Amino acid sequence: MKTDPKLYLAVDNSFAKKRWTRPAEWMELLREFGVSVAEASADNELDPLYMDVSYMADWLAEAKREGERTGVRIGNIYSGHGTYATLGLAHTDKRNRDRFLNDWLKPISAFAAQAGAGLGFYCHAFSDATLQSPEAYDDAERDLYARLAELAIHCRDLGISAAGVEQMYTPHQIPWTIEGSKRLLREVYRQSGAPFYLTLDTGHQSGQRKFTRPSRDRIRQEAARKAQAASVQGIWLGPKSAELLFQEMLAKPESQWAAYLEAIDGEMDRYPHLFASFPDGDTYLWLEELGRYSPIVHLQQTDGTSSAHLPFTEEENRKGIVFGEPLLQALAVSYEREEAQGMPPPCKELYLTLEIFAGTSEMNANILYKMRESVRYWRQFIPHDGILLSEALRHLSGAGLTDASRG
Repeated sequence: MKTDPKLYLAVDNSFAKKRWTRPAEWMELLREFGVSVAEASADNELDPLYMDVSYMADWLAEAKREGERTGVRIGNIYSGHGTYATLGLAHTDKRNRDRFLNDWLKPISAFAAQAGAGLGFYCHAFSDATLQSPEAYDDAERDLYARLAELAIHCRDLGISAAGVEQMYTPHQIPWTIEGSKRLLREVYRQSGAPFYLTLDTGHQSGQRKFTRPSRDRIRQEAARKAQAASVQGIWLGPKSAELLFQEMLAKPESQWAAYLEAIDGEMDRYPHLFASFPDGDTYLWLEELGRYSPIVHLQQTDGTSSAHLPFTEEENRKGIVFGEPLLQALAVSYEREEAQGMPPPCKELYLTLEIFAGTSEMNANILYKMRESVRYWRQFIPHDGILLSEALRHLSGAGLTDASRG
């Protein structure tokens, strides 16, 4: 492979939020887990929207001091649920878009630079009104790309080599398709000339197949079911205009459906941003296509139907689809491919980062068990930090870590 990236096993400290909140506490836990790289989440008392400026400075001083004591360093800073829960950087009001860029993303970028860390985030969404207007959607998409390009330049000037946005899995949160992710990376890089990347999440392929475009035959079949039942399950028609046509069609005799099916098709043509393709639901295909542009890969176990941020325990692995061997092999495929025109340079370092969530009522002992077991599982594939991908693959083969040892 032309670029042989270094791999690091990291842990997002959101598992510790509201429990182990000081750097001294969660860094000590990571040391006990056998982890030397942290992803510091804004959710764990690090959000500049809520936290005092002098407190943030003290936090950084403590993190550096405790990092020297524990041997744990902050590899990346990441946004949390506080900003994820809003329209944020794609808000319908420009004042709020400006505030998210200038008063949240730029300050957290400066903080990441002071910490010697990378930056990852997700803090935007498109309202339904935006999605229902192709013209408004195009404007919002262009505005978002311009803001990301401005941020990419800002991060480059701060010395952050790998800033990036997380991929998602529904139409209102872009990028959510493979081609859409490539378009975002190309456009931001074209506008900024500064590297800007993705965070891939191994559970963020759980929604796309709910939003694949149905064929006329499929729509006809669902209409026939609707005529005989109280509701229709499992069909996505995209825009409201197509849904209204579908409801009108149901009130007509089947001999008149052909004209409605053609009209529905025409409406769906106008809203390509509302549809994914079936391959967009494939975790490993995302890694093959975009792994080399993903300095952070969030690791969670999933059965493929939801993004629940489950651990890599023996119990969850038996039901899961995310495993070390195919993940490393998918990354290798990505790095072996020819350079794609207009894309940023391939990443030289990848942080495979456990992002395991804890329930509000979950007992501390159970949380720590999940984290230890997840680290233990992944240390089979990343035996030491800084290992080259090629070396990790040779280790995988030599150690006999094949599909049969997934659990």
